[in-house]
Order: sequence, then structure tokens, then C-alpha cells
Amino acid sequence: MKNLFDVAGHTTLAGAELLSDRPPAASDSWAVRQLHSAGALLSGMLNMDAYAYGFTTENSYYGATRNPHDLSRIAGGSSGGSAAAVAAGLVHFSLGSDTNGSIRVPASLCGIFGLKPTFGRLSRSGSHPFVASLDHIGPFARRVADLAAVYDALQGRDPADDFQADKASERTGNLLERGLEGLRCARLGGYFTTWCDDDARAAVDRVAHALGADSELQFADAALARSAAFIISASEGGNQYLTDLRHSPERIEPHSRERLLAGAMIPSAWYLQAQRFRRHARQAMKSLFSQADVLIAPATPCSATP
Repeated sequence: MKNLFDVAGHTTLAGAELLSDRPPAASDSWAVRQLHSAGALLSGMLNMDAYAYGFTTENSYYGATRNPHDLSRIAGGSSGGSAAAVAAGLVHFSLGSDTNGSIRVPASLCGIFGLKPTFGRLSRSGSHPFVASLDHIGPFARRVADLAAVYDALQGRDPADDFQADKASERTGNLLERGLEGLRCARLGGYFTTWCDDDARAAVDRVAHALGADSELQFADAALARSAAFIISASEGGNQYLTDLRHSPERIEPHSRERLLAGAMIPSAWYLQAQRFRRHARQAMKSLFSQADVLIAPATPCSATP
């Protein structure tokens, strides 16, 4: 699993040399406990962008994780180690986290399945935070059935996570046999067809054709939503590490230092406005999901780059 989940007796590093002198975790994270209860075995902790802040898993302290399909290319990030381990066949599944794409990006670039669940569905208790108001945890797998099994094992109400939604578990494994029965599928146009290359558009076309998705819907504020997410991430992330930026900046991951510093200086009015816009964007997405159950869009604008 990604090296930001607590495992009793081991130091939770979150990919950062800065955290290497922390004491070992006193107990397992919620996710580790749930998976142990389901019979899973922990194989090891996997590389990541430091602090879960990045899209390439190029880590100054631990080195870069490369794409197992082509070692000259990136695996994506920030959960690149988790995706690469699954894609290489080292493990059947792994765990990652996603704030602005850290499950979806490496899953796409490594050619496997990744699931970023609804915010608050899975407990994050015992996982090192990056952006508390946006962080998710979720699984990677080569088979959808494995993805569903891991997701189901991770469900459950955890009173230690104040952000977790107060909803009953909804098992998914038994729903796979239904296939597309009763599902309305559509593709997302506009931003999602403009800001991607021909390969990404062709991939969407193939999936849309296979699912019989003839209609196209528009999320008009996609670009603004992306900007709002980055403002929220930069502000919360920068302020989380503000003390370290002030007193020991030399220990901050070089790939992240300037972005964290810039984030810490974002005016609070920008952050509040971004959170207000987030609520607006959520309502817009609810409207889209009243018209379709499955929305098809590129997970990344291009394939893995060198």
C-alpha cells in the first residue's frame, strides 16, 4: 500500500525525508485493519510523491517509480508505486489516495483499474493527510472484481473519521453480474474533449461505443472547478507544512517546496471562494447525474510521458 497508511511498528513516511524521524505508528490505520480482517496480507509500503503532492512519483529521497510497461516513462502519481506494483503483477491489489487525481492518473498511465470513491465513503483514519477537505483513499487492481472486493472490505463506519459520511455500507461485488442493466451512459464534452490529445479522445470513443453512450453532456464549469481544487489543495497543503517551511525548509522535498510555500501565502479569501465554488460545482454535477448514471471522460489528457 501507499506509504501514507499507518502500520503498527513502522514509521509513516508519506514519501518524505522530513517525516523519517517520527516515532513508529502505535496502531494500524482503519484501512489496514479492515483488510487484515478480510484476510489480506501486507506485502510492503510503496513509493509516492512526497506528501502526496505530485503527478509523477519522482521522489528526491526514494527515487522515481517508472512505468512497468515502459521504464522510460512515468508511472503517474502521487500513488505511482501502488499503481506500478499492480500493473507489474507484484500484487493483486494495492491502496492509494486521491486528492486531485492521485489514484486516477497512475491507474490510467499504468493501464489498470483505480477507484476514487465518493468523498467520505471510506474512512481515512490513520492515513497521513494532505488536503483534509479533498482527500480520498481507494484501491487499484487489474480486475474489476478484485477492485469491488477490496472496496467492499474497506467499507464500514469509523467514528474516528469526522469527515466520513453517515451512510450504510453499500456492497458492490454482487452488482457486477448485472453489467449495464438499467444504467444510462453518456460522454462528457467541452473541456473533456478539448484539453486532451487524439489518443485520449480515441480511447473515450471506444469506451462510449462499447457502452452504447450516444449522448454528450456538458460540465460548463470544469476549468473553474479544476482551478478551485488546486487553490484548496495548495492552501491546505501549504499551511499543514508551514512550521517546517519556516524552520527547516532544507528538509522539504525540493519538488514540492516552492508549491507548498506559494500555497501557504494564498489569501484566505481565495480559499473561501474556492470552497464556495466547490459547493456550486457539486450541485452542477448532481444535475448531470440526474441525466446519466455513467459519465465517460479521459482520466488523463495523454498517455504516459518520458
